[in-house]
Amino acid sequence: MNTLAAEAPAPSSDEARQPGRTLLCVDDEPHILSALQRLLRSTGHKVLTADSGAAALALMEREPVDLVISDMRMPVMSGADLMHQIHDRWPHVTRLLLTGHSDVSATIAAINEGQVHRYLTKPWNDGELLLTLKEAFEHRFLKEEKRRLETLTRQQNEDLKDLNANLEALVAERTQALEQANDKVKRNYFNSIKTFSNLIELRGGQLMGHARRVGDVSLRIAKAMKLEEAPSSDVLIASLLHDIGLIGLPDYVFSKATSRLAPADAAHYRQHTVYGEQALLGQDDMQAVATLIRSHHERYDGQGYPDGLAGHDIPLGARILAVSDAYDDLLTGHLVSERLTPHEAHAVMAHGRGTQFDPDVMDAFSTLFAPHAATTEQPTAVLLRPEELQDGMVIARDFLSPQGVLLLASEHVLTQDLIDRICVFEKRSGRPLLLATKQRKD
Repeated sequence: MNTLAAEAPAPSSDEARQPGRTLLCVDDEPHILSALQRLLRSTGHKVLTADSGAAALALMEREPVDLVISDMRMPVMSGADLMHQIHDRWPHVTRLLLTGHSDVSATIAAINEGQVHRYLTKPWNDGELLLTLKEAFEHRFLKEEKRRLETLTRQQNEDLKDLNANLEALVAERTQALEQANDKVKRNYFNSIKTFSNLIELRGGQLMGHARRVGDVSLRIAKAMKLEEAPSSDVLIASLLHDIGLIGLPDYVFSKATSRLAPADAAHYRQHTVYGEQALLGQDDMQAVATLIRSHHERYDGQGYPDGLAGHDIPLGARILAVSDAYDDLLTGHLVSERLTPHEAHAVMAHGRGTQFDPDVMDAFSTLFAPHAATTEQPTAVLLRPEELQDGMVIARDFLSPQGVLLLASEHVLTQDLIDRICVFEKRSGRPLLLATKQRKD
């Protein structure tokens, strides 16, 4: 017979925190089962009984069980065999074994094969059994909590991985959007500069197309000198706006070469660099450009105007602009009465190397006349009629009116609304138009 305690201890606070469990007691002796039932009911758990291993397995197939207490010695199916099957079929179920002192070797086999949590010798001690039950459920609770936390950690890691992937994609998408917006702002900025430059050229005469040609040569010189993007951009903008101060001068000044102006008119003309700087006084982001405009008629030997600067005291961008401006003036007859060819103009300017012009800038300018310079690869452009234009195409070269007025600057992206306006313009002008276009690079 088993020795039973007189009174079972009340469930501890640790046991109370556990949810109600289902216990299964297995023994072929009814009085043992009755004793276990009386003891275990005090724990607050649900207690089931089975009088054989087969009955226990059948019951577990019908109803979930959290813990099994089985006798070692039973007919047909021993406790060790039962524990082994439970381990294979319900590995999460906690397993306790009741065994006699003579069953040590069989108990060890049961522990190894059936993964028994613990065994108790018969006759058992009630307090020890209840303490073992408490410890078994604590152990199970910790294992379940460990599995729960591991599952949660894996899920959180997966969520974090997805978040990082989505975040990278989102950052890349936003970065691309910002770059596109920035490119659009830059294009609109240069288009506005070109449009304003075009308003200056509406004065006609020598100014028509002058700023755009000077800008092209200045940019090529800057590239030959390997200038960085920011100073090259300043040189281009200054080239487009360098004659802004001429707007206030009388029309007759433009009809004469500067070498033929009367002293008073020549003095008035020389103030256009100062007026140009003053016109940009309120533009915070164009003060570097304003300085280049003021100094683009300074000479390397200090004999220029308006400040008599010499050598490297003259900003590099202004030294570049001085060369490209003088070159175009020679081509158009603005400096002398007759127009010169490009090579004639280059030969004349070569005499000013080191006196009127910076030697380094002149050397870079001279590379534009080398045989290979003419073979510089140009972007592929297609000439299209207005009705052939498509939304998203890009203007490859400045689009000018028959009178030479800038209508659309290069790199302008076409929209359907703009294409419709171009078609209307062609119809009103009465002349067929061709626009140099290219596909947009996304």
